[in-house]
Amino acid sequence: MANKKKILNDPVYGFISIQSPLLFDLVEHPHFQRLRRIKQLGLSEYVYPGALHTRFHHALGAMHLMGQATSTLCSKGNQLSEAECEAAQIAILLHDVGHGPFSHVLECCILEDIHHEEISLMLMHDLNRQFGGALTLAIEMFEGTYHRPFFHQLISSQLDMDRMDYLNRDCFYTGVAEGAIGAERIIKMLDLADDQLVVEDKGILSVENFLNARRLMYWQVYLHKTSICCESMLVQILRRARFLARNGEQIDALPDFLMFLRESISIDEFRANPDYLQAFTRIDDYDVWACVKAWATHPDPVLSILCQMLLDRKLFKIILSTEPFQPVLVEEMTQQLRRKGLSDDELSYFLVEGQATNAAYLPTGDSIRIKFKNGLVRDIADASDLANIGALSTIVRRHYVCWARELDWAVVKRV
Repeated sequence: MANKKKILNDPVYGFISIQSPLLFDLVEHPHFQRLRRIKQLGLSEYVYPGALHTRFHHALGAMHLMGQATSTLCSKGNQLSEAECEAAQIAILLHDVGHGPFSHVLECCILEDIHHEEISLMLMHDLNRQFGGALTLAIEMFEGTYHRPFFHQLISSQLDMDRMDYLNRDCFYTGVAEGAIGAERIIKMLDLADDQLVVEDKGILSVENFLNARRLMYWQVYLHKTSICCESMLVQILRRARFLARNGEQIDALPDFLMFLRESISIDEFRANPDYLQAFTRIDDYDVWACVKAWATHPDPVLSILCQMLLDRKLFKIILSTEPFQPVLVEEMTQQLRRKGLSDDELSYFLVEGQATNAAYLPTGDSIRIKFKNGLVRDIADASDLANIGALSTIVRRHYVCWARELDWAVVKRV
């Protein structure tokens, strides 16, 4: 019988282990292997060339951290069974299995009002049927219905293993040193109080650094202005492709991806028809890139020029503001595009407005709790003496407008 307890060499943590045959079988399953073909940071490689890591890397890293967290809790006298520890690792391993191509970027384009966490849960139920109910406990933890709430907090909260890994990993692969966090120290400081996750008071500084690092990573990586431009262009490419496909135009794409371009699928339809879920598990970043390359020579000039611009990194220009833009500014950009010869319908693909929001910590819901030696438990916002902890709790909004300033539409139309 094959040995299913494997050791993997991870560039962030060193050697990590797959600790049970069930975990091994889940990693080997096609649903999970698909994550090899979905990048963790979407189009951030256009800014940080090293940001090529995948959701597969991240999920394995989060599983590793979960193993460390449950070991720490056990070492402090908390009673966790082997089944609970395995289930927690399964839940965090599969927490992103429902991500589609380019992760968050295309959630609005491929599916309508269907969040990746809903699809992750559907796939976990699908796997549970395939594995004879072995994932039932993991699903309860993932949903937050298990009677010990700290397991869900380890999976999805403001100090969970998901965030711990992606900050560590994204910092490593982008080279943005400001995103470095002391994940190992924070995990060593974890404990329980009334089955709620807490951090020992000597870990306050590490938690403060974690929150500040998360804020910095959002502005320097996740919401970098060039990333916003790239993502906006890709969204417009998919928007145009869907428009053409739904109006009878020939659009080259693999069958599963083409189905999502042609059809408008609600969450109820997605749940009712298992064919949609299976089709979804067969699409990834490669489907999208293959289409972008093929569509660069499509007869529709809007689609072809957008694809060629993205392939050649001829990106939109962008301006950002802490306040909404004055209508006169947007109108000036609109007139620039009109003078290039674009119709109102065409220019809507080459001028994009939006806003990005960021808050490092929200002291509501699953707050981060600090446990003091006298047994008192307080929210990090109250326990910290950090001067800007209030700023970390403030939702910061940045408005942006990006447009194809360098577009030579007359040349495009002649071609």
